[in-house]
Amino acid sequence: MNTAEPSLTKTELRKSLLHTRKSLSAQEWRQKSARLCNHLQNSPLFTQAKTILAYFSCRQEPDLSPLFVTPRKWGFPRCVGKELSWHIWQPGDALHTGAYGILEPLPDAPKIDHSEVDLMLVPAVGCDVRGYRLGYGGGYYDRMLSLAEWESKVTIGIIFEFALLAQLPVDSWDLPLHGICTESACKIAQRKS
Repeated sequence: MNTAEPSLTKTELRKSLLHTRKSLSAQEWRQKSARLCNHLQNSPLFTQAKTILAYFSCRQEPDLSPLFVTPRKWGFPRCVGKELSWHIWQPGDALHTGAYGILEPLPDAPKIDHSEVDLMLVPAVGCDVRGYRLGYGGGYYDRMLSLAEWESKVTIGIIFEFALLAQLPVDSWDLPLHGICTESACKIAQRKS
């Protein structure tokens, strides 16, 4: 685990962590992603989940695609305005590139109702041991996770180990995730009550 420079802003941390992630070789990225998927697949939170929300990797985010063939109902986001719209997707279904250059299900793909969701795998630039997440700055996940219907959903931040920090700067709207999964292990966040 890395100790973040306490004086760094979220913007500076984001830039540093994205630079480190971008500098991974293709082989390192694949190996770390494969180990992360293995830990996740063996996690009780994953094995007990029937409907999982995930993401399609971009900008060298950990690649979860090996998991998408496991028999689950998988949901993936589309950016619609300032919100995320979740749609069912399975291997072989068509995708298109959305507004941020991220692969998305087609707009007419069946939607997933929040009541069905057992687990959400949340992309992040970094996380801290308390479960706080550093995203890309758009606020899509922050807005969604602050809604009452999403509060009880189990959330796991997906990052590489170098992006797991002792403490991130936290704003009033930041909500901690339930756990973090890296290529080293899946951990329950050390949330304070």
